[in-house]
This record gives sequence, structure tokens and C-alpha cells, in this order.
Amino acid sequence: MPSPDSKIRFTSRVDAYVRYRPTYPSAVIDVLRDRGGLTPGSVVADVGSGTGISTELLLKHAGTVYAVEPNAAMRGAAEGTLSKYPGFHSVDGSAEATMLPDGSVELIVCAQAFHWFDPPRTRDEFRRILRGGGGPVALIWNERKKDASDFLAGYESLLVRYSPDYSKVTQHRAVGEAGVERFFGRPVKPVLLANEQRFDWPGLRGRLMSSSYVPTPGQPNHDELFAAMRELFDRTQQGGTVAFEYDTEVYVGRL
Repeated sequence: MPSPDSKIRFTSRVDAYVRYRPTYPSAVIDVLRDRGGLTPGSVVADVGSGTGISTELLLKHAGTVYAVEPNAAMRGAAEGTLSKYPGFHSVDGSAEATMLPDGSVELIVCAQAFHWFDPPRTRDEFRRILRGGGGPVALIWNERKKDASDFLAGYESLLVRYSPDYSKVTQHRAVGEAGVERFFGRPVKPVLLANEQRFDWPGLRGRLMSSSYVPTPGQPNHDELFAAMRELFDRTQQGGTVAFEYDTEVYVGRL
């Protein structure tokens, strides 16, 4: 079952989310073309679309994209930046109740969102809105490489030490190939793509604050976390920046 606050937990993080969360490598589109049948005329549902990071990538390569997002603040941020695209449609809905008509889309994409969904109800809803009922569906995550560098290992250690909510969210996000297989009803192997962000100190602060589990100002451990993170940044930066390295995991399957 999804976390009870999964639809509202990013409300106070929208500005940081827009500015500091990673996008997805362009090669994701190649995977969606090869395995998901994406074409310039495709009708796509981007479910759990958030602030529109994945939606904008899709809009550049599809005919119509329905951005389905239950969080009003995140949905509003997407509307503010993506209304210039004629194929963009913002929808107040969720994975379990997309508000889209039966058989209305050819491809469903869930980027950095599937772990918040209720899988059985989502599967039923996706079958309803997909033409032909069975797929394709793409599940995409940017997964931070937790030990790829001294900085990333230290970053992980500080989150574990100072953010009590971090371990809960990490466990919740641990869908893995087994969870994906349960959703699709068959094994689906991921395509792994390299992705990276580089941050100076203000950027790193913003990236931290975009995460729902990081304590906000005034909460316990906020000052301690940011002081320790500054020390880590100063010790590991190269040329004034540190690198966030990710594996972008792309699963494409039919229900």
C-alpha cells in the first residue's frame, strides 16, 4: 500500500524539486521507442508526473501527454512551465484513479513515482485506460549510486544518521525486479543508463531540500545535517562541485 502521505509529502518541496531534481538521459526515449512503441504521434499518460520533469521529455517526442498528478502544488508547477506545449494536458488524478477515459492512451510512463502507488489498484486502472488493455507500461527511476565516490558514500551515511524518515522511504522505494515482476506478472529486466548532476554548495543544499525525508529548518537534526554536509562538501569537492551519479533504470513491459 502507498504511504498515507504520499500524495502530499512533496508539497513544501516544490521549488527545490523543480530546480534541483535530475532529469532523465535522452537515451530513455530510445528505450521507449524500441520497447514501448513511442512515436511522434503517441498518446502517453505520465502518471505521477510531479513537477513535469519526465513530462517535458515526453512532450518533445510524443503527440499528446496527459500529466496525471494528485499533488496540486506539483501539478501547478508543471502547468506553469509546460503549457507552451500544445500536446500537454494536466490532469488532477492518481495512479489508482487517473480520471482518463477507457482505452485512451497507448503508453503509460511512471518516472520516480511507482513506489508510491497501490500496485493491484494501479494495474487495474492501467488496464482500463490502455488501448488493448495490456500495455506497454514504463517504470523509470534515477537511482543514486550510494558508494560510487567518497562524496556519495558520505552523503548516504549522513542521511542515515540525521534523517529518521530516510530509512523508511528507502525501504518503501525498494521495489526491485521482484516487485516489478509482481506488477507485470512476468519478469522484466531493466535497461540501465548513466546519469549525472554536478552541484556547487548552494546547489547541494537545494538538492538536499528537494528530498521529502530531509529535516526542514526548525526540525530536529536540520542544523546538524547541513553542517556535516558542508564539511563533506568541502572535503570532497573538486573544482568547487560534487557529482551525483545515478543509474537510470527503465523497465518496459506489458501487463
